[in-house]
Amino acid sequence: MSAPVLALDGVTIRFGTPRRPVTAVERLGFDVAEGERLVLVGPSGCGKSTLLAAVAGFLRPGEGRVLLDGVPVSRPGPDRMMVFQEFDQLLPWKSVAANIAYPLRLAGVATEEAARRAALLVRQVGLAGFEDAFPHTLSGGMKMRVAIARALAARPRLLLMDEPFAALDALTRRRMQEELLRLWREHGFTLLFVTHSIEEAVLVGSRVLVLSPHPGRLRAMLDVPEDEAGRAALQAELRGLLLPEEEAALV
Repeated sequence: MSAPVLALDGVTIRFGTPRRPVTAVERLGFDVAEGERLVLVGPSGCGKSTLLAAVAGFLRPGEGRVLLDGVPVSRPGPDRMMVFQEFDQLLPWKSVAANIAYPLRLAGVATEEAARRAALLVRQVGLAGFEDAFPHTLSGGMKMRVAIARALAARPRLLLMDEPFAALDALTRRRMQEELLRLWREHGFTLLFVTHSIEEAVLVGSRVLVLSPHPGRLRAMLDVPEDEAGRAALQAELRGLLLPEEEAALV
């Protein structure tokens, strides 16, 4: 069996406050295999986004280790690209193509090669004809497509997505979920995805990690079945884990 792309070993993350330290994530450990789509779900405040920030290298755990291909993560890097939920995560003074090419230019990729790869990704995310458009002229869904394309341009080892579709309308959100799966099939990236939506977790993920209420601890790790009946049963199980008992009975 090959070594995991990502491994968390006893990770605890605390923040100082004026009154007392607050533990966001406590003694968390799990692995993510090559090409896997692992979705993190849990109640608000359980440390999902904090955990993603630690994997990205934006913050360091107080205890434990985050390992990428067996090497401790100590800082951000192009091997881990992040897509946030905000629409305005693009550089407003750059065109669609220039936004996508930007991480390549930072990495020292030649202008011509960066432009070629950006043009390919523009087509792959369905934005052909909008190469020269600027972010303020795009819809929310189009901006998110650009953000995903920009992240994929760097050919990261791990794609990190923090509730990327939360602010989209229902139809656009479903379309973007399907587009993400199509891009995963084409590019074969490894995905770590945060959501509050049980339905989205089952649709996007190949496994679902359930975090407990604050502080975030591993509550369950569940495989996503391929058949519709199995997926429906998993959604019911997740509702039972995540919602108060009386509320789950009504959903």
